Order: sequence, then C-alpha cells, then structure tokens
Amino acid sequence: MTTRVHPVRDDALANTSYLVDVGDGRAVAVDPPRDVDEHLAIADRLAAEIVATFDTHVHADYVSGATELAARGTEAVVPEGARPRWPHRTIADDERLVFGEVTFRGLRTPGHTPEHMTYVVEVDGDPRGAFTGGSLILGGAARTDLLGDERTEQLARAQFHSLRRLGALPDTTALYPTHGAGSFCLAAASTVENATVASERATNPLLAIDDEDAFVEALVNGFGSFPTYYRHLQAVNRAGPRPLAGMSPPPALTAREVATRVERGAWLVDARPIDEWAAEHPVGAVSNELRPAFPSWLGWVVPFGEPVILIVDAERREEATRLARRIGYDDLAFLDGGMRAWREAGLPSAAVEVVDPYAAHERHEAGALLLDVRQNAELDALRIPGAVHLELGDVIAGATPPAREIITLCGHGERSATAASLLQQRGFRVANLAGGTAAWLEAGLAVVR
Repeated sequence: MTTRVHPVRDDALANTSYLVDVGDGRAVAVDPPRDVDEHLAIADRLAAEIVATFDTHVHADYVSGATELAARGTEAVVPEGARPRWPHRTIADDERLVFGEVTFRGLRTPGHTPEHMTYVVEVDGDPRGAFTGGSLILGGAARTDLLGDERTEQLARAQFHSLRRLGALPDTTALYPTHGAGSFCLAAASTVENATVASERATNPLLAIDDEDAFVEALVNGFGSFPTYYRHLQAVNRAGPRPLAGMSPPPALTAREVATRVERGAWLVDARPIDEWAAEHPVGAVSNELRPAFPSWLGWVVPFGEPVILIVDAERREEATRLARRIGYDDLAFLDGGMRAWREAGLPSAAVEVVDPYAAHERHEAGALLLDVRQNAELDALRIPGAVHLELGDVIAGATPPAREIITLCGHGERSATAASLLQQRGFRVANLAGGTAAWLEAGLAVVR
C-alpha cells in the first residue's frame, strides 16, 4: 500500500495530507490544504487525474482544498454529518466507495469532531491502510475541546471508543494520520516510521488505557492552548472558502498608505527575521518572523477577519501569502519598499534591545524580570530558575506581569520577539533574549529540568 500513498507534508501546521494512486490513471486526495499545487504536481508525475477528495473532518486549523479541487471537476466526499454548504457527496459508517483498484470504507470515529470519519483503504477486500485524520495520531490522539468546554468530555469519551475501533483493525494496517507532532490539534504525538496498527498498540499510551474514565482524564489533561483562529475556520470550511484562483496577489502599498490603513484598524505584522525587526521597525508593528510557525501565530495574534499588512522581503511575498491564506487570512497587503520606504516617508520607528544570555542573567540578578512565553508543556523539559511563565497566547490576550523591565524568552527567540513587540506597544521597557533557552543552555547557565 505504501507505494500507492504519496504524503504531502505541511511543515507550517504540522499536518500531512495524501495523494493515493488508485490505478487506471486516477488518484484520490485525502485532507488536502487550500493550496493544492503539490497534489497536482504529484498527480502530473503519476500521469493521473485527481477524481475525488476525502475530508476526514471539518478542519479547524486550515482551509480545506476540497473546493479548490472540486472547481477542477473533482468529486468531494465528506463524512455524514459534516453539512458543508457546497456540492459534495457524503459517506456513512461502513459505506464503501470504489475508485480504480482501491476501495475506501468509511469508519465512523468521532472524538476530535462529532462527524469525524476514518477511511480504511481496502485492496482485494483486505484492509491495507487507514487515513485516521484527527483520531488515532501516532503516539496519541487529537484534542476534543475545539467545540468548547461543554462538549469536551462527551467527545473525549467518543474518542476512547474510536481509538478502540481503530485498534481492532488488522495488525498490518498502515496508519496515515493528518495531524502530526507539533500540531496544536494534538494532546500528544510521536514520530514513527512506517506506523501500523500493531506498532501503535505497542507504543501509543492511550491505546494501553482500557478504562474509559482513566482515558478521558489522561487525554484531557494533555490539552494545551490553541490558536484563536481555530474557532472560526470550521465555519469557513462549511460555508466554502473563496477560490484561490479568483484572488489577486495582495497589493504593495506605499508607506503613507500603510500608515493610513493602520490608523483605520489594519494590523501591521513584521515578518522579517527577528534581528532585523529588533534593529528597527515601524512603531506598533508586531513581530512574527516568516518561518514554518508563521501562520499559527498570525492566526493567534491577529483577530480572524482583520486586515493584515506584512513587512517582508519582496522575494518572500508569495510564500507569506500562501501561508496566510492557508488559514483563511485573505485580506492582505505589503509595505512596498520595506523600512527604507518607511524612513523616507518620515514615519516613526522603534527598536528593541537584544541581549545575550550572560547579559540577561546579570540583569535578572539585578532585578529585571525574565518572562518565559513558551507553551506549558515545554516547561516540563526545562525551566530557567526565577523566570516568570506566561504563554505567548496569554500575552496576546493581554496578560502582563507587573515589572519595570522585562526580558522575554522562548525556545529560540521568535515567539519571545512577538511577545516583546506586544509589550512594547503597551509601554513596557523590554528586551529579547537572543537564542532563547537554547542559547542559555549553550552558555552553561543554570536550568531546572
């Protein structure tokens, strides 16, 4: 089966979608993102036509590419209960759809979402693989709290039974989850090569819990925070997103035009490397370096649906646009000419001091506050003695510790730069720790493990 399945990795959101060669010059996509170029490229290499898409659930972390491919004549298949408001075909529990030499059998696996469906791939009547979406994840399972606290336990109990149902598949069944290690959709995860039902039964701690109450407690206790845009994308996916093909590239605006739009409520996001942002940036700009984590933090910092103006090198505008639109941020523009144009227009700029670990340690000893903005789960591995912890999501929401001088830190410096930019807006004297905890460790300074 593995030779038929072509994974398409999304490092930005820690997801994997798939293109399945079903024979007869045809292919099927599973959980494609909005930008389907790579799926089309693989199909072209296979000399195959993509004839169907299968979504395992209504996604909260990215815009589905089902409608993008449907515009090209592809049939969109969704789980019974998904209720999208665009043309589609539903698949019910234990229903089989045949494409070429491959049969897709629906296996209802609610938990991550109420309508969630796994697709078991059968060849000659034998289960060869299972596309588990946000149900059984390698080393864990997907979270069940995306619909609110009142549904969390109910869906966690459904997840318990769904994982047992998947664990009953034949040992040799290959597993192809959508969400992977690093996704905010997860409670826990691991990276396993050539995972099968047998390997997950041997290594996945949640499959080892036979008591439903104990499973629910273990699953729910593993939930961390998640980006605020998640609460909006399911509605976007049900309504049907705007086709990318009909969207123009974001405009490049003059510095004065940018300043006017910011005064009217647009968000100015500096996506340049953090050292460039620290050296000089427009007053009020939020730092969010263009990197794999860029879309997740964009969707956390900027309220969904608000206009965004990006500062980024011209050669990376297409990349920034793709990542922003992948999570439904379509109202985009760029600062034409970057900081040079901003300076020439006489508009106000600011800087943030960057300190090395030794300077940060000395200032901390003298009374400066070290503010650790990493996720709660990261603290289990390493803490800096005396540092105050506030997740970046909490800083975004407005939380700030009482302090005259703050030094922000994270794992490597990018998230703490975002925090520093927000704190600077609020009038704090702030510096950013270069290299974060990684540099602190390399400097040989004290940590608590």
